[in-house]
Amino acid sequence: MIIEPQKVEVFAEGISIIWKDSHKSFFESKYLRINCSCAQCVEEWTNRQLLDPTTIPEDIQALDYLWVGKYALQFLWSDTHSTGIYPFTMLRNLCMCNECKNSRKASK
Repeated sequence: MIIEPQKVEVFAEGISIIWKDSHKSFFESKYLRINCSCAQCVEEWTNRQLLDPTTIPEDIQALDYLWVGKYALQFLWSDTHSTGIYPFTMLRNLCMCNECKNSRKASK
């Protein structure tokens, strides 16, 4: 089952998502930008990261976002990158709140 966002807000510090199951996630902009999985950032066949994280500015910001169907969000970054699609399941897996981190540890 895919849980969709109920509310998405873009701030200078990062992106806040309130999910339809009432879970709240906050993502620092640089963290999400580094985790972009588009073809420019990740090699399609090997899944090798092409993006050098050191090239991402510390002050990067999401300037805006788009809904991609009913399964993902796409962000327009201040470094002009905009090809990354972040599926909802990926975003939930990237959530760094204590609840999500503990849940991932328990499932290993």
